[in-house]
Amino acid sequence: MLTIIVNIYVKPEYRNEFIPATLKNVKNSLLEPGVIRFDFCENANEDNSFILIEVYKSREAQLEHKKTSHYNEWREQVEKMMLEPRVSTNYKNILQDNVLA
Repeated sequence: MLTIIVNIYVKPEYRNEFIPATLKNVKNSLLEPGVIRFDFCENANEDNSFILIEVYKSREAQLEHKKTSHYNEWREQVEKMMLEPRVSTNYKNILQDNVLA
């Protein structure tokens, strides 16, 4: 399993466009067979700061995600909305559902 945390800072003027565009990507991503979880969160203490928490069955599933039309459409659509380039960090799961990986 692979978990990816994506940190995103959005220009204030694009907030109202960014959220629905990202929700569309999230909903489509959850339909992918290799996606276990795909969370979209906003920082409670910092406006226009968001994270995506993406959990995949494997590295291959994550690579397949990047080939989907909905991901590529989202990436192109939101690129201009970002205050700075998004930053992704990959994690190996140690514990899931109270079971050691």
